[in-house]
This record gives sequence, structure tokens and C-alpha cells, in this order.
Amino acid sequence: MTAPLTPPPHQPPHDSAWPAPDDAPPAGPAAPSTATELRQSAVVVAASVLAGAVLGLLWLWLAPRVTLFSDGKAVFLKDSEGESAIGMDGTFVLLALAFGAVAALLVFLFHRHGGVALVIALAVGGVLGSLLGWGVGVWLGPARDVVAHAKAVGPGVVFDAPLELKMRLAAMLAWPIAAMIVHLALTALFGPRDPEPDDLGPWPPTPNTTS
Repeated sequence: MTAPLTPPPHQPPHDSAWPAPDDAPPAGPAAPSTATELRQSAVVVAASVLAGAVLGLLWLWLAPRVTLFSDGKAVFLKDSEGESAIGMDGTFVLLALAFGAVAALLVFLFHRHGGVALVIALAVGGVLGSLLGWGVGVWLGPARDVVAHAKAVGPGVVFDAPLELKMRLAAMLAWPIAAMIVHLALTALFGPRDPEPDDLGPWPPTPNTTS
């Protein structure tokens, strides 16, 4: 009779698993669920919209004014070579860039795991916040009807022109672009890293040939 084939004592059975090392790196934090990411994204959008109202107030406060006057028949620029009109756009864009950078920093500090949904929320919230800021500044600023305003103040009286944006597209995109660039940079520099596996030696392990 032939004896049954059994693995030598120094070799583990073929169906047995290799034991995991004791110093294996701990598993990283679990990624949030889709529902959690959607809730976080909704909060980011809502907070950005509220911040847009603050943007509008700051724009109204800081933007240079274009001054006008009327001779009773037509309305003229008081300073025909002034750069106040360009300053309105520049002030809004600089404020929007700052708001976008701060929004990205806060989102990264509170949600370091990142996620596509949060990046999209930063972009959407930035556009909505910029639109609201523009609307708030125009609504609370000088009257939009320049002719009626000139008639109300009378001939020769200087008054402020309404706030407006010449480069509307650039102004509306400044916030979301700044937010996405800053968030991407923070994630690349300080975001969580996947743990690297320890060196477990050659695979498969060299069988022990000693008896």
C-alpha cells in the first residue's frame, strides 16, 4: 500500500492562509456615504449663497464710484477719464477670488476626505454666491434709472452712477475658479494619504529546507 500524500511538517497546507503580520498598518478612516456627501455638499452651497450677500455688501462699500451730473438736458460723466468703471469690476473680482479661497480652505478643514461632490458644490455655490452678490450690490446701490435720478437731484448736481459689471462672465467665474484651485492644491499638499504596505519580504516565501 502507498501512504497518503501529506505536506511535510515544515510546509503549511496549500489551503491555509498566510498569517497577517502583527505590524500591519491600520485601516484608514472609512469614506463617507453618498447620502452624507450630498448633505455636506448642500451645506456648502447654502453657505456660499449666504456669503454672496456679504460679498455684495462689501462690493457696495469698497467699489469706487462713477460720478455723473446733468445740465438739464443730458447726463454727463464728471470725470471723463476716470477709471472708476474698471475699478468696480476689479473690486468685485478681487473680493470673489478671496471668498473662493476662504470657502475652499473651510471645506478642506472640515472635510479633508475631499470628494467630487464637494468640489462641484464649491463651484455651484461660487456661481450662485457671485450672482447674489452682484444683485445685492446693484439693488442696494445708487438708483438704476439715471435719467430719473438726474431729474430728481436737479441740473449741475453731482450724483453716483449705479453699480455695474462690464466683465460679467469673468466676475461670475472668479469665485468658483479660485475655490477649485485652492481646494485642489490643499488636497494635493495636505490631504490624507493611503497607507503604504510594509515590506513583507519575497513572495512566495522561501520554504524552510531544514528538517
